[in-house]
Order: sequence, then structure tokens, then C-alpha cells
Amino acid sequence: MALPGPLNRYLLLMAQEHLEFRLPEIKSLLSLFGGHFTSSQETYGKSPFWVLNIPSEDIARNLMKRTVCAKSIFELWGHGKSPEELYSSLKNYPVEKMVPFLHSDSTYKIKIHTFNKTLTQEEKVKRIDALEFLPFEGKVNLKKPQHIFSILEDYGLDPNCIPENPHNIYFGRWIADGQRELIESYSVKKRHFIGNTSMDAGLSFIMANHGKVKENDIVFDPFVGTGKASRKNQKWRGPDENIRANLRQYGLEKYYLDVLVSDASKPSWRKGTYFDAIITDPPYGIRESTRRTGSQKAVPKGIEKCPESHVPVSLSYHLSDMFFDLLNFAAETLVLGGRLVYWLPVYTPEYTEEMVPWHPCLKLISNCEQKLSSHTSRRLITMEKVKTFENRDQYSHLLSDQFLPYQGHNSFREKYFSGVTKRIAKEEKSSQE
Repeated sequence: MALPGPLNRYLLLMAQEHLEFRLPEIKSLLSLFGGHFTSSQETYGKSPFWVLNIPSEDIARNLMKRTVCAKSIFELWGHGKSPEELYSSLKNYPVEKMVPFLHSDSTYKIKIHTFNKTLTQEEKVKRIDALEFLPFEGKVNLKKPQHIFSILEDYGLDPNCIPENPHNIYFGRWIADGQRELIESYSVKKRHFIGNTSMDAGLSFIMANHGKVKENDIVFDPFVGTGKASRKNQKWRGPDENIRANLRQYGLEKYYLDVLVSDASKPSWRKGTYFDAIITDPPYGIRESTRRTGSQKAVPKGIEKCPESHVPVSLSYHLSDMFFDLLNFAAETLVLGGRLVYWLPVYTPEYTEEMVPWHPCLKLISNCEQKLSSHTSRRLITMEKVKTFENRDQYSHLLSDQFLPYQGHNSFREKYFSGVTKRIAKEEKSSQE
């Protein structure tokens, strides 16, 4: 049977990449543009076809101007488990909704998209000819049509067991494509300046979308990485080796505000809510060290600030302390409704959801995993500020059930390299046998 639901249904064709990140991205963007995620589809999982109820075509178009997880969106005219069900569904679609796109002065073409199966040209033509019952009055134009219609067939996810007939067949009017091409045009490989831990372009766009970043928002990254300035007594970077130059490369320099070199473990900002979003990838202690300024000696009284020539001593900065400092900072400086988006490294065999850091001012929105190895991963955590920060909230994490479990990840570096060492030893042993 065809899917039940209202007539303003849309079909999203999703990319088969970063599967866990897709649903939070679509939900965040719909919320950003005044929509709400509703669907009669029971589960999404790994399927590339999502049927959504969206209030208007304008919201659907705005969604596609931002998403990098979706390839295309279609106004859904019909759906079925078989060709007969599809045709029946199309015949029940209101003619008055079709007419504006099928009248005699219009031009159109029909495309075929199949997932997990390739059709011959003869099979494609046969499927198009079977739609002759639709009231097409316009002319076919394969190069520059005014309207594009698509038949989309889903043959499941198993490439080793492709069924003879599709599981689902959809027909709809193409509305817009997503922004997948940005992943290539902003590729790290094409960037003037990259660091050891420069973020993949696709994941960067996903982070911004999870953070619901919009025009004129002020976004802060407390661990900006390749925007890092050189320290005193070190060789200065070249004129194109900084974050501003990277933004200039993409024509985005006008969005650059400034870079502040400071210790993220110490308060550097006046009290207030400055940021619409905080989006960051903190160091895990693998390629970038986790250090903070400080001294094990007592600071002499009367010294209020260090002279310019002073090089501060650095101390170990535990991951648990770093993440709870980050959450406190976000709770203090985000506007209400603002979002914190950050990566949390975990040792997979010991991970539980209780380990995700918690704060009374922040609500967990999503938690998506990206595998790093067989025993490690990192999780993209998205939180939203739902409560005004109070002084008593600063140490509330100490009373949280999540505080002690995540302290175990202070040894993430050791666990990461112990796994690498074991793997190398296993490979060497296998090569000797």
C-alpha cells in the first residue's frame, strides 16, 4: 500500500555517507527555517529515501540550500510497493496540483533513478511510457526543461542480493538539489593552509548545520587549530598560513572577526552572552597535545601579570576537565537557544551514553558516532542552551553521574596507542607465519 499522510509530502534522496549525522542535520535545518520534522515513515536507518511532511515548498528549498547530507528533494506525487500501486497512487493525486506543471506551454523531462540496481535504456523507456495516463500537455525538452519529474526505485541495501522487483517506487517533481558539491570545492586538499587535524569539509558543513548557524550569527571556536598564531621565539607563519587567508581563498574574509590566543582553561571573557553558536574540535592528545598554562609552584603575591618575555609553564589538561570547562563556557556565553557542537573522543569498548558530559543549562540534541579505528571513535555532540546560567551551575557537573564515568577517558591517548601497538604486533606476527 502507498504511504498514508497529507498531500504536502516530499521525498528526500539522501547521500549514503555519515549515516548517523543525517537525521540530526535535517531536523536542525527544518527547525532553523520554521519547519518541524514530521514523517509517517517508521524508520530511516540506512535507507536513502525519506518521506517527509514539510509545510511549504519554500522551506523545502531553503533546506536544500544548506544540507550536505541530502542529494535532492522531490514533491511526492505517488508511491507504491509495485508499479500498480504507484499508478493507483498517482491517479489519486489531485489533478489541480498537477496542472500548473503539465500545461501546454510548459516543457518537461522524466528521469529514472535506481538505488542498488542499474537498468537498461530499454527498461527506462518502458517505465516512462507507462506513465502516459498522466495529463502531460507540454513538450519534452531534455536539455533545459522547465520541470523535471523523476521515477525513483529502491532495490534495498544489499548489493549481493538484488531483488528482481523494487521494494519501493516513487514518482515526484524535482524541487532542488542539496549542496554536496561544496564538499569537493572546499576540500582540504585544495586549501592553502592545513594543520595536523584540519577538519574534513563535509563534516565541517554538518557541524555548522547541527549548530543551526544562520546569517549574521556570531560563531566561536575555542580550539580553532589552523588559525593558531605562532608563539614568541618561533618562526612566524607566512602570509597565507592562517585562518584569515583560508577564508580569503573562498571569498569569505568579510565574515572573519578575529583570533584570540588564550588558555581555554582560564576565563578570558567578561560575563555575558556573546555567541549564537560554539562549534569546535578540541584536541584529543593524539596529534595535538592537551596542555594548559600553570605552575606547580606557588605564585608569589603581588604578581598580577607576567612580563612580555615570560614563557608560561604548561601542565597536563585532562580531557574530562577540558570538556566540562567547555560546557561551562558555553553555558555562560551562548545566547538562549544557541548551540554547542563539539567532538568527544571515546574508547569504544568502554563507552556508554552516561559518559557524555552534562550541564544543567544545556540540553543534549544529538550524539553521532564517527569510527576512527576498531577500538576508538569520536562522537559529534550537539547541545542547546535552554536555561540562563547561574553561578551555582559552574560546579554542578561534580554532582552529575556523568562526571566520574568520563574521567576514565583521561587516558584516551594511552588506550588509543595501546590499540595501535597491539594491531601492529598482530600484523607483524601474521606476516611471519
